Amino acid sequence: MDRLLGVKLFVRVVDLGSFSKAAAEMGVGQPSATKLVAQLEKQLGSRLLHRSTRGVSPTEIGRLYYAKCKLITHHVEEAETVAALLQSQVQGGLRISTSVAFGRRVLVPLVMRFMRENPRLQIELVFEDRYVNLVEQGIDVAIRMGRLADSTLGARYLGLNPWVLVASPGYLAQRGTPVEPADLARHDALIYSTAQGDARWHLGNGSGAALTVPVAGPLRSNNLSALLAAARGGMGIAALPTYVAHGSLEGGAVVPVLPGWMLPPQEIHAVYPSPRMVPAKVVSFIEWLQQQMGERWWEIQGGDQAP
Repeated sequence: MDRLLGVKLFVRVVDLGSFSKAAAEMGVGQPSATKLVAQLEKQLGSRLLHRSTRGVSPTEIGRLYYAKCKLITHHVEEAETVAALLQSQVQGGLRISTSVAFGRRVLVPLVMRFMRENPRLQIELVFEDRYVNLVEQGIDVAIRMGRLADSTLGARYLGLNPWVLVASPGYLAQRGTPVEPADLARHDALIYSTAQGDARWHLGNGSGAALTVPVAGPLRSNNLSALLAAARGGMGIAALPTYVAHGSLEGGAVVPVLPGWMLPPQEIHAVYPSPRMVPAKVVSFIEWLQQQMGERWWEIQGGDQAP
């Protein structure tokens, strides 16, 4: 038996003095209403209602039980109102997960703007380069790069994450500038161990040609900022997301290598624990992100521009 439904029905029967009126108000049949209250009485081991041809009235125990149940139903209705309000309005806590590099360079300035537009939000930013279980970690929305593996999550497309090969002008002056992908074999590669763990770079050009080039070099790291710092320092050629390299490219600390060849871009998605009954704060944040991340979204940069 639905205990709470039985309690609510009992309260309305006492309020209205009628099983039929209470049943109609709550959208259940009168036989079901009678059965629910009878089951409630059986569980309590006490008669709660006097039934007569003139109507229904509470017993002495029923009156005491009614007073407590009335308070319970009031609190339940109040809790439901609060839940509905939080579900429908952009307020409360919003826990966002993102990678360290994307979070620091791109998401932080965006979140600051979103917070100014939504002052009733309390945002927590979680920076993790490892995979995060949204439900276990209590994450409301996460920004993920690449193919989505978990089909049970809700997801919204945000854009593409392009990659670029870069090196410092000093390194290229000393070692020569690659003209074609095969030239990478004689260069030092700075390898992102998370995405290029097999030390192979997959390249394509505008004509549809595709090549896989084995690379080797003095540094491997799972931290993109470390690889950018090494490239700026003349240690070799790095494959980096454009948003990581953008500031250094603009400033001339690194230059593009093999600009006619492209590394495969990654899809960017905002993901959330379930596609059903998504809170308004999550929907609002994702839709706002979609509006902000235009064709050259990687030009969004935060205040901390160290490599």
